[in-house]
Amino acid sequence: NKKNERDPDMHQTKKGNEWYFGMKAHIGVDAKSGLTHTLVTTAANEHDLNQMKNLLHGDEEFISADAGYQGAEKREELKEKDVEWLIAERPGKVRALKKHPRKNKTAINIEYLKASIRAKVEHPFRIIKCQFGFIKARYKGLVKNDSQLAMLFTLANVFKVDQMLRRQPRSV
Repeated sequence: NKKNERDPDMHQTKKGNEWYFGMKAHIGVDAKSGLTHTLVTTAANEHDLNQMKNLLHGDEEFISADAGYQGAEKREELKEKDVEWLIAERPGKVRALKKHPRKNKTAINIEYLKASIRAKVEHPFRIIKCQFGFIKARYKGLVKNDSQLAMLFTLANVFKVDQMLRRQPRSV
């Protein structure tokens, strides 16, 4: 960056007491295979919920998402979706449930189940970071960074399929 300027497509956002500057990559992942089917990149200050409709492919039986997507089933563009919504509770509510573990055992177990399904979304991010060395956005503008991330998530899918094929028993 010769002009020493910030990227106009990137924005800052606050998470807790920490400020972040950059972009977000929202991905849709198949729950069974763990393969990424959709990628949407936005500035960091855009709310996750605004991209929910862009992450769906239309054949979902259930939708699992983190607490940032709470209220998705009430949104106008998603009301007609005939799916089961498995959206996580906010961390504070889970903490409150854990104060009385015997009384809230079922609710706590449901949250653990939701978390185990949501973990599939984190695996492609681990692959592009650990296997392919993606640490931060290198290019100026969302379009170039979106292209790079699309290529990386495609490679992550190839990597994941290779892992699945290697696990299958070989026939002679």
